[in-house]
Amino acid sequence: MLNQAFGMTITRIALGIVLFAHGYILKVETFTIGGTVGFFESIGLPAIAAYLVIGGEILGGIALILGAFTRLAAWLSLPILLGATWMHLGNNWVFSAEGGGWEFPILLVALAVAVGLGGAGKYAIDNLDWMKNLNLTQSTAQQATA
Repeated sequence: MLNQAFGMTITRIALGIVLFAHGYILKVETFTIGGTVGFFESIGLPAIAAYLVIGGEILGGIALILGAFTRLAAWLSLPILLGATWMHLGNNWVFSAEGGGWEFPILLVALAVAVGLGGAGKYAIDNLDWMKNLNLTQSTAQQATA
């Protein structure tokens, strides 16, 4: 059981780091917010979608790294990750392909589902008593037995 708890902790933190990096380092620092908004508009998405993705990746990434509202953050990241997968579908499998393939985004989808189902792992803010009392971080089965 200890190995599973550590495994979920590592999975959660890894997903959080990637989400945060894509939101802040890639979209804010590298492409800039204006550039990201421009790209979203160039593919037919409204500007608000770019802001939601940037905010979702940064805030969701931080939440996952800390292990706060873990299941919620993981499930809410799915539309972003599925959108990224959709954007890369035509670029072949390998992410090193021109425009990036879809292997990496689909891996992130799988990680988000794993964290959404498995929870925060051993070392997380979600495991603090005051967070447990909010009943926002427990699965339905955990709430039923609490």
